[in-house]
Amino acid sequence: MSRALKAATLVAREIWLPVLLVAAWWWLSAGSTSLYWPALSEITGRFVDLWFFDHLLEDALPSVVRLVTGFGIGFAAAVVLGLVLGSVPALEDATRPLVEFMRALPSVALLPIMMLLLGTDDDMKVITIAFVSTWPILLNTVEGVRSVDPVLHQVAAGYRLSTWHRIRYVVVPAALPQVFAGARVALSMSVVAMVLTEMVGSPGGLGYFVLDSQRTFDIVAMWTGLIVLGLIGYAANKAFGLVEARVLAWHRGYTKQKEDQR
Repeated sequence: MSRALKAATLVAREIWLPVLLVAAWWWLSAGSTSLYWPALSEITGRFVDLWFFDHLLEDALPSVVRLVTGFGIGFAAAVVLGLVLGSVPALEDATRPLVEFMRALPSVALLPIMMLLLGTDDDMKVITIAFVSTWPILLNTVEGVRSVDPVLHQVAAGYRLSTWHRIRYVVVPAALPQVFAGARVALSMSVVAMVLTEMVGSPGGLGYFVLDSQRTFDIVAMWTGLIVLGLIGYAANKAFGLVEARVLAWHRGYTKQKEDQR
């Protein structure tokens, strides 16, 4: 099978169901007079008017910037802290109750505190996203570090690797699969936190656009905002998947080789 045909097959497998559902939505909503369930043809017409390009730059782009910034801060902080806690079992055991407590706090409950401490501007939104995304990555990083094969540590000690080189070439590669597993969960939580903070924070962003459209009974505009949110979530997940595939290419090759040997 050629590369082009293989790519086309993969794309077809992924989009056939969404295309079918959109077609069904278009057909079932045709001629709808309901205020709350407008026809998809009306939504798509309004979508073009709203999002190409004024609201794309005013609302969608700032939301994406907040999402990427907050998730990036949370990812970096969680990996560094996870490496420390995973490498020092006594410290990890001492902080585990606190970490579990903070992880269990829902982002909705944190919003009043964040607003009191940081106001309602972008700082509050970014820090809330970072806070929410930290805990799944942190816990998975700790587990990944602690599950490194002891034989690898023995080999590193035999070659007298320094602490830095042991972390760089042994611990981090071995823990990366679990780090990315936690990051995938954190990404979806970050999108939710982004929407929530924009709904209660200062005007601007997709969350505020959807809420304001609902308050003013502009239901068609509200539906277009929901579609944009879905598209951004899908694009974020695909982009993350591409990064994960690139970073963990060696791991997939190693796993496939082990399966072939069985």
